[in-house]
Amino acid sequence: MGATRLYTLVLVLQPPRLLLGMKKRGFGAGRWNGFGGKVQAGETIEAGARRELQEESGLTVDTLHKVGHIVFEFVGNPERMDVHIFRTDCVQGTPVESDEMRPQWFQLDQIPFGDMWPDDRYWLPLLLQGRKFQGHFKFQGQDTILDYTLREVDVL
Repeated sequence: MGATRLYTLVLVLQPPRLLLGMKKRGFGAGRWNGFGGKVQAGETIEAGARRELQEESGLTVDTLHKVGHIVFEFVGNPERMDVHIFRTDCVQGTPVESDEMRPQWFQLDQIPFGDMWPDDRYWLPLLLQGRKFQGHFKFQGQDTILDYTLREVDVL
């Protein structure tokens, strides 16, 4: 195994809707996703999550709930992605498009799983049910899951 790099992902959940962003450039471009990215040096994971949400959607948040932790491995890439996943239901501001993301609300029964990362269909239902989880996904390219583990946990 190679090095790991810390990432965050924030899902804004206000039933009966979920805010996702269409990634416009870079890794994962063309897919709907939560808001997040790399944690910067000297920054806490939660501070990174808040910053990324604000940069990518224009939203600020008072409270984040950590709900998941997933490590992603991509065959041929020695760096693993150590992703800390947060949920929030209360944000300030109106979602605005950024250079990187185009936000859009989706009804919970119309989440565009076909245009999201393939792993989302495994863990996102747990998040929507208010459950916590840990996992590991191994990808070949960006579309094929070779192997995965995912389990519910009580505490992260």
